[in-house]
Amino acid sequence: MANHKSSLKRIRSNAAKRLRNRYQAKTTRNAIKKLRGATTKADATPILGKVISMLDRLAKKNVIHKNKASNNKSKLTKFVNGLA
Repeated sequence: MANHKSSLKRIRSNAAKRLRNRYQAKTTRNAIKKLRGATTKADATPILGKVISMLDRLAKKNVIHKNKASNNKSKLTKFVNGLA
């Protein structure tokens, strides 16, 4: 266990950030699953904008890699454009 006051604070803040990052990443994954479950383009288009925003935010905060976010956005956009 750490002894310095600053390292104890760092442990607490890291735990809080970890929980926040996990929550945001899980929320994004659920939104992606909801988007993939959409059957019409009219249903999927508004969800796509929100999912892209979430992915960009996660990449900006280094929760996920920027290339992973880019690949996900590309695949999801192609999926939505292919819907009838």
